[in-house]
Amino acid sequence: MSLNKNLLLLICGTILGFNLSAQESKINSPEFLKYENSKWVDSIMATLTPEERIAQLFMIPAFSNKDEAHKQEILEQIEKYKIGGLIFMQGDPKTQLKLMNDYQLASEVPLIGAIDAEWGLGMRLDNSISFPYQMALGAIQGEELLYEMGVEIAKQIKRSGLHVNFGPVVDVNNNPQNPVINYRSFGEDKQNVARKGIAYMKGMQSQNLLATAKHFPGHGDTDTDSHYALPQINHPFERLDDLEMYPFKELINAGIGGVMVAHLDIPALDSTGAPSTLSKPIITGILKEKLGFKGLIVTDAMNMKGVAEGNEPGEVDMKAVLAGNDLLEFSDDIPKAIAEIQKAIRNGLISQAEIDARCRKILAVKQWVGLDKYEPIPVKNIEEEVNSPEAQWLNRRLVEASLTLLKNEHSILPLQNLDTLKIASVSIGASKTTDFQKSLNLYTRVKNFQLERDATASEIEELNEKLKDYNLVVLALHDFSIRPRNQIDLSPVVQKFISERAQMKNNIFSLFKNPYVINSLENIENSEVLIEAYQDSELTQELAAQLIFGGIGASGKLPVSIGDKFSAGDGLDLKGGLRFKYTAPGDAGMDAKKLGSAIDSLMQQAMSAKATPGGVVLVARDKKVVFHKAYGLHKYSDTIPVEKTDLYDLASVSKISSALPAIMKLYDEGRFDLQAGIDDYLPYFKNSNKAGIPFRQIFAHQARFKPWIPYWKNTLRNNGSYKWNTFKKDSSSRYPVRISNDLWLHRNYQKKIYRAIKKSPLEQEAKYKYSGLVFYLLPGIVEEITGEDYVNYLDRNFYNKLGATTLTYNPSKKFELERIVPTESDFNFRHEEIHGNVHDEGAIMMGGVSANAGLFANANDLAKLMQMYLDMGEYGGQRYIEASTLKEFTRTQFPENDNHRALAFDKPYLEYRGEDSNTARDASSESFGHTGFTGTMVWMDPQEDLLYIFLSNRVLPTRDNTRLYKLNTRTQIQQAIYDSIEN
Repeated sequence: MSLNKNLLLLICGTILGFNLSAQESKINSPEFLKYENSKWVDSIMATLTPEERIAQLFMIPAFSNKDEAHKQEILEQIEKYKIGGLIFMQGDPKTQLKLMNDYQLASEVPLIGAIDAEWGLGMRLDNSISFPYQMALGAIQGEELLYEMGVEIAKQIKRSGLHVNFGPVVDVNNNPQNPVINYRSFGEDKQNVARKGIAYMKGMQSQNLLATAKHFPGHGDTDTDSHYALPQINHPFERLDDLEMYPFKELINAGIGGVMVAHLDIPALDSTGAPSTLSKPIITGILKEKLGFKGLIVTDAMNMKGVAEGNEPGEVDMKAVLAGNDLLEFSDDIPKAIAEIQKAIRNGLISQAEIDARCRKILAVKQWVGLDKYEPIPVKNIEEEVNSPEAQWLNRRLVEASLTLLKNEHSILPLQNLDTLKIASVSIGASKTTDFQKSLNLYTRVKNFQLERDATASEIEELNEKLKDYNLVVLALHDFSIRPRNQIDLSPVVQKFISERAQMKNNIFSLFKNPYVINSLENIENSEVLIEAYQDSELTQELAAQLIFGGIGASGKLPVSIGDKFSAGDGLDLKGGLRFKYTAPGDAGMDAKKLGSAIDSLMQQAMSAKATPGGVVLVARDKKVVFHKAYGLHKYSDTIPVEKTDLYDLASVSKISSALPAIMKLYDEGRFDLQAGIDDYLPYFKNSNKAGIPFRQIFAHQARFKPWIPYWKNTLRNNGSYKWNTFKKDSSSRYPVRISNDLWLHRNYQKKIYRAIKKSPLEQEAKYKYSGLVFYLLPGIVEEITGEDYVNYLDRNFYNKLGATTLTYNPSKKFELERIVPTESDFNFRHEEIHGNVHDEGAIMMGGVSANAGLFANANDLAKLMQMYLDMGEYGGQRYIEASTLKEFTRTQFPENDNHRALAFDKPYLEYRGEDSNTARDASSESFGHTGFTGTMVWMDPQEDLLYIFLSNRVLPTRDNTRLYKLNTRTQIQQAIYDSIEN
């Protein structure tokens, strides 16, 4: 029979005196019912007295954050009355499981354990995951993720020793002022609510965890909280049947095991004014007989004023049993409740057989969830298991799928042309830099401002003045409460600020609040860009920032209507994948545990061996950053921890990160020829022994060039002192090149370096020999070809467009020293600790600007450039270099000469050499990258779409520290990355 027919028959049957037979509906009975007359249930029933069978109908509250006296009180009720179960409230998983094991040991009949875990264990327990609230889940398109969430939540609840989840909430929230359901509902669309509820329920029950739909017959259209008073719903039966009860009917038909009854006064269903929890017409007449529900019927908490007001403890429980409930939670007086039910039996209001049937139902649930074979559950590792990488990734996917883009005028999102944007962010309601702002800064430089919720007019005026310097402003409205309630707690002037900004161009709004708040924000619907994130958490903030820059897309649809501003179902689709997505390893087909534990172990080994005081490791696959972690300290002797945002000296990684992208771009433009020689671009080299040697050979390191020249040694006298005409202690127009605070180099010394390179002899044989000599010349060649300052050219054509704002020379001019990791203590040349300046002596003598060394960056910004290479010249919707060029520059050039190198890029050895190899065993022959003297490594593998970055300062305190090489830390980590890829 079709769903519509069922509904029509139900309504008709109701109008004609409730003559509809439940047997006419196709209902999937709860699975546990098959155990009602099992041998195990029979055996337990035989041990229970009539009084104890009544006691099985009760579930009392238990806390895992209270004292020993509370535990003893619970134990007394278990041993004295043989209660049926416990509902756990606040605490933590580890303590809860320990207690549940103790309680089970004390109980002759296994206890059923329940918890309100509507959005996971985090709803009640510390140190556990909270998945998105149901309002956010209602925005998700499709139900697959809801099923997965149900499975995961079931596993976590069972791991913590429990068996029932009092969820999902399937109330249709059609009252924006609802104080108790609201964000706990999937929304106002009854069909969406039903679909989401069924998926969530089926996921849980697939793991033999009993799901409980609540709050029957529907708590969505109230403006009263039943915890404090009895709400009244004055809709006619037809409306209640068509809307409020619709999801319950669908879940019953789908086989849900439990239904929780709300405390509501519904005259159309029961004219006596009795709370629905105590209403036989509602529970027995409608839920059992008319809807055909045979599963477990549970009361909402019996201590809530919606039912307790005007009803004595004990008596109210008896009334609930008479109404048709099977399981009562939060009874205020168990002995009195038992006595009242016994009295009702004696008075013929209910039979012992009816009590026995309900007891059997509860025992059947216990057998279905596995309590017939109960064994204590191990406590060890519980918190690690309920916070598993798989659960974290699922949570991330749920949040990502919920994000709803309500406005995107002129297709502002995803942001493009970063080099044209000067961006400010304003976090409203925050007093310090938010996770949202930190995440925005992963993509490019963003100036952060905070605006307190009670900011004054003068503070707002000052902020507006500062914002005039920016051509794009990203505003975030944060929540100020634990739960995303429908309230605005902002001063009038802050609300006015929001209203004015919403009407301006180039302002992006992201709301980390209940969507109903939109109706209270004047003009917010007129903003060019409006993102609804539903709640305020670290994860929603991170992902909303990624949405703005195109790291992820948007597919969420508004689950509720917002006045006349937006309708349920509104939401724009936006494609992601434009830039990095910061995500979990599972998102890229990698094992998070293998990846994290292996890298952690290898880094700890390196730091313990004093191979490096710290470092940063970044891993990306399929343009997804799946691992990015900082380790250790800046120096062995200090307490400054390494941060992911810290800048490292890239050393020879500069070779592929500075002049090389410029050269490849000029090659695309036909302005650079690989068959040309140095003399073709620097006439000074005509008539030298290097004239005519093609760049193809030079970049592949088989041009017979000497590996290096110790330029700095030529500046010293035999006694070790500096030559007076080369250095001075103070700067001047003749000595403008800073080597150290007390050492300034003559302005013409760069010419001496050129001369030394020009005059250096050539090796006898044209075979592979690594040489950095030409990279001192490349900045000059780029300037000669382009007529533009070398650094400006790189910034304009690459770094600024990529949003790679820490890729820079001479970083101490732009960044605080605390953000720059020091390198060697130089006792030979500069006689100081190298901090904020390039480690390489030749590069510092070039003013810190060379293609041989000198570039600094944090791992994240360096990754953007490397990802552009990995994507064959494209990133962020822009093409920087032609794919054919990158393929040419990254292929091995002279394999016939036993030379594994590409053009400037390093490649794996032609044959793997074990521990002596330059890469991991599994690095493909297509892979390419480079290493650096200071302990850096970048490597890209197109075959696996894999990017690996390792930054360290292994040269601290001295370059003689070669432990990093001996441990093979960099390549071992690289192999661990390959090992984590799931086939």
